[in-house]
Amino acid sequence: MKITDSAFKKPKDLPGLHILSAGTSICAGCGGLQAIHEILDILGPKTVTVNAAGCMSLLSVYPFTPFSGSWLYTAMASAPAGAQGVRDALDRLLATKKIAADEDMQVVVLSGDGSATGIGLSATSGAIDRRLDFIYICYDNEGYGNTGQQSSGGTPHGARTTTSRGEQGYCGHKKDLFSIWKANHPAYLATVSGAEPLDLARKIEKARAIKGPSLIIAFSPCPTGWHFPPQESIEIGRLAVRTGVWPLKEYEDGKVVHTKIPAGRLPVTEYLQKQGRFAHLFHPGNAYLIKEMQADVDAYWDCVEKSAATGR
Repeated sequence: MKITDSAFKKPKDLPGLHILSAGTSICAGCGGLQAIHEILDILGPKTVTVNAAGCMSLLSVYPFTPFSGSWLYTAMASAPAGAQGVRDALDRLLATKKIAADEDMQVVVLSGDGSATGIGLSATSGAIDRRLDFIYICYDNEGYGNTGQQSSGGTPHGARTTTSRGEQGYCGHKKDLFSIWKANHPAYLATVSGAEPLDLARKIEKARAIKGPSLIIAFSPCPTGWHFPPQESIEIGRLAVRTGVWPLKEYEDGKVVHTKIPAGRLPVTEYLQKQGRFAHLFHPGNAYLIKEMQADVDAYWDCVEKSAATGR
């Protein structure tokens, strides 16, 4: 599906109403919730959401749930396995004609980066190997947000978390989950941001139409863990794209395509200075960390430009 074939060509084409009910206990300004709102609006109410333990578990407080479709809670590591059971059950009901084709539902996994990059990674790999027909959504808030923003496999280098309080912040490096998942050859793979709703809508529209495993990584600014005012969540999402920190791209048929290349990229400081988790980088003696981050971003986009020029 090309963008020209998409039903979402301009902002007014986006759904006007959310199908995920309001009034949940999620933190104000949650970028993950914003992305999930937009994703579920495109998928519609005929969904079964298999929710791995994490921030979004707080959406449903027994016996209430804001989901218009069905919702299933699992342990952090087992959501893809749970999705397999749900998909198998639906397929059996279809095969025995106990439900009609128009009663079928889209199976969706919802997990944070802690599960996606570590605890649940093997289950996800197995689901891709089995060619499970599902959509996996990772809301990436770059830490274990539900338990206090401890470092995860998604935490960027230099960020301060509750388990990396040193003057240099987190000493590790953010796992390239896109490349890890790409190595498993899913049917479709994409990065999205709630601050870029048209790009997000087109990708979810495509994932919904594709048979097999589709995986979505959603940029999810976290006011509580990243230390910024809730009202700035969308601005931080936009800055992540404009500085090149969060590339918007997709993988399909063995090819990676960048769906939005930032023209006149802003320096990473525009993004970093908005967040308290990076405040220490602006202290004397830490300028080298910002230079390293800028160099990493520049190297990434230099590689993208060279690949575009050579066609590789």
